[in-house]
Amino acid sequence: MQMPFLESLVRRLRRRRSVSGAKKPFAEAGSRSYPWEKSYPAGIDWRVEIEPKPVPTLLDDAAAAFPDNVCINFRGRRFHYRDIAKLVERAAKGFQELGVHRGINVGLMLPNSPYAVVCYYAVLKAGGTVVNINPLYAMHEVEHHVADANVCFLVTLDLKVLYDKVAALPAANNRLEKIVVCSLAGVLPFAEKALFTLLKRREVANIPDDDRHVTYERLIDNDGNPDPAAIDPTRDVAVMQLTGGTTGVTKAARLTHANLYANAQQLALWAPAVATAEEKVLGVLPLFHAFGMTAVMNLGLRLAAELILLPHFKTAEVLQAIEKERPTILIGVPTMFSAINSTPDVADHDLSSLEFCISGGASLPNEVRKRFEELTGCVVLEGYGLSETSPVVAVNPVDGVRKPGSVGLPLPGTVIDIVSLDEPERLLPVREIGEICISGPQVMAGYANRAQENVRVFRGGHFHTGDVGYLDEDGYLFIVDRIKEMINTGGFKVYPRNVEEAIHRHPTVEEVAVCGVPDEHRGEIVKAFVKLRNGQAITTDELTKFLEDKLAPFEIPRQIEFRDALPKTLIGKISKKDLVSATTDKKTAI
Repeated sequence: MQMPFLESLVRRLRRRRSVSGAKKPFAEAGSRSYPWEKSYPAGIDWRVEIEPKPVPTLLDDAAAAFPDNVCINFRGRRFHYRDIAKLVERAAKGFQELGVHRGINVGLMLPNSPYAVVCYYAVLKAGGTVVNINPLYAMHEVEHHVADANVCFLVTLDLKVLYDKVAALPAANNRLEKIVVCSLAGVLPFAEKALFTLLKRREVANIPDDDRHVTYERLIDNDGNPDPAAIDPTRDVAVMQLTGGTTGVTKAARLTHANLYANAQQLALWAPAVATAEEKVLGVLPLFHAFGMTAVMNLGLRLAAELILLPHFKTAEVLQAIEKERPTILIGVPTMFSAINSTPDVADHDLSSLEFCISGGASLPNEVRKRFEELTGCVVLEGYGLSETSPVVAVNPVDGVRKPGSVGLPLPGTVIDIVSLDEPERLLPVREIGEICISGPQVMAGYANRAQENVRVFRGGHFHTGDVGYLDEDGYLFIVDRIKEMINTGGFKVYPRNVEEAIHRHPTVEEVAVCGVPDEHRGEIVKAFVKLRNGQAITTDELTKFLEDKLAPFEIPRQIEFRDALPKTLIGKISKKDLVSATTDKKTAI
């Protein structure tokens, strides 16, 4: 039986808990008044200051207070907080013995699994910096990110689909010293482990027995007493989060311990009805993604919640997990909510355990939100953020007005300014459209090795997002457009130039332009407009097949339109605006 919305709301209000972390009045706000302050929900003070702390404090505090609570539930195998805390200590000692310390970057190329949580916190506890690498990236993308981020150590799984990309990295072109390989079978429940070993042996890579490779078992084979790392939360970088920034050119956002710790605390402050040590978070959003890292993993541990980890989103598996494991919180992107809504037999599934959901990464259609809330009786809150802001900036209130089309109010301690597109130093009043700028404890320390870019994005003393929007008189933020051409498909960022370069590698292609076009399910999809060389021919299927090993699955165009010519601007550039607005009968959807 589905739980009605009002009944669910009453249950949440009865479970309201106080949230630690809020300290003295927020000093940076000064005497300036902001429109959102009058809209803030009762019991939440926007003018608070969050004490900077190292990110591992989130796990340490939860493990000390609730050692017997389940921390991670992976395919039915449960790891308690005391277990995860001990594994983190041992892995941290192992990383230190390998040479990880302050200033050393460690790449994590892992899907959602206990390894992703343990290794993330262990690297930070050892004093190192995490570099999140999307396991779906093509090999040349992995190579670029490993080299660009100066990754010295890399952690991955023993599956061929992942390890083979790492093994192919040219040793002469990067600083990669050691590869830590984790066995997937090692974290599976006993029955699944036996079946995996029997049926999936061909999917497991052969790992060389040499000095460059370290098994996870060897990594944690120690006394579990790492040397305490002298971490300065406000200065030391915890994570180098790869992002396209405001230009579409991949770079690494330097997120400090204080940035990430603050964002987890801001989200906890924003939802006082969420109960410490009582929640279950369905973790299907990738933990290597900034949104999953903070809103699923770090916030989940801040709440001493049970993290129900799924390695990927498959609608049937998600519905089964909700029914079986009874999560109370779901953090996702609009395509996830849309996919659940569209399942033919969704009404036959009991989704009533869900109480609190956040949607981010792309615009959430109002009808999708309403339908999901009707199915579950839970609250779905749309929010806004960027990798550079750890990532959450604004969220609609849990108990308060949720305005259709708005991404909500700024989180505690967060200032949102709207500046003129023509005069970036001029602040705009409410209802006027301009570039969105952010100040707050979650804003990054800057991009790595991008001095000129840092000057540009931090001009005026706040971070320029490259997104266009406005604030209304109540302080609610509305996103209008993007300055950059980045495509947001199902919560994944796709950079057109990267896709265009891959398509250009096919000998039949003369010109190509890649754009994002609206899609009801994904928000946007990738579309390629292609002009072939004279006398050449290729089919949609052939071109798609050609791209499979050059792009991640989410980067491959969902639509390809072949044209005799591509429109140009007066200076000879391909006019993407004309391409997107024009409609022809030649497109082929895949």
